[in-house]
Amino acid sequence: MANQEVNPQITDAVTAVNVKTLGDSPAMAMGTLYQTMSNAAGIAAGNAVTMQQQSNVVHQAATTMGVTMLYALGGATTGEASEDISKDKPKPAAGA
Repeated sequence: MANQEVNPQITDAVTAVNVKTLGDSPAMAMGTLYQTMSNAAGIAAGNAVTMQQQSNVVHQAATTMGVTMLYALGGATTGEASEDISKDKPKPAAGA
């Protein structure tokens, strides 16, 4: 096979593409990193909102159960307290 010489313009073009690729790589890497970080931050914020909503549901359920228990106990105790007030019955001492 004979020695074939490559056109210098081809060599320059290939070199320019390689240099551009090497020059663009850090910027592309940082762009990918920034996109990944912003995506992770967005997901974290979404998770925080979801957890707050679920926490509010649990707190509301606990409050509802507490009020329900108070209402369940309230009828008997309210009736007795009203009776005591209407008869001017003295309250027992705290230690008795």
